[in-house]
Amino acid sequence: MARPARRRRICELPAHVCFAPLGEKDAGEVILTVDEYEIVRLIDYEHLTHAQCAGQMKISRTTVTESYERARQKISDSLVNGKRLVIEGGDFTVCEGPDSACLGVCPNRAEKTTARKEE
Repeated sequence: MARPARRRRICELPAHVCFAPLGEKDAGEVILTVDEYEIVRLIDYEHLTHAQCAGQMKISRTTVTESYERARQKISDSLVNGKRLVIEGGDFTVCEGPDSACLGVCPNRAEKTTARKEE
């Protein structure tokens, strides 16, 4: 029997949840889950390793690698085929602040640290 899936921890919900090419007629859409978005954000935008990303999200490195490959396939399908990219769904929980897993790239960590210094 397979082990139950862990909820992925994300730092915050995406600010933008739909991207579409201009002038395209209904070419279809691709759904990128919020946790897949977070993995792409951490690896490609924040330049974390897969292991660091796994620690931040509290999941295994192999899960990060599998989700990252799935996310990149979806993004490339959207770009190459002119499909709308919609970010929604997934099994995740939103970070409530800094802890030992935060690596300094968590927006909640910055807000909490700043708030403590001001007190």
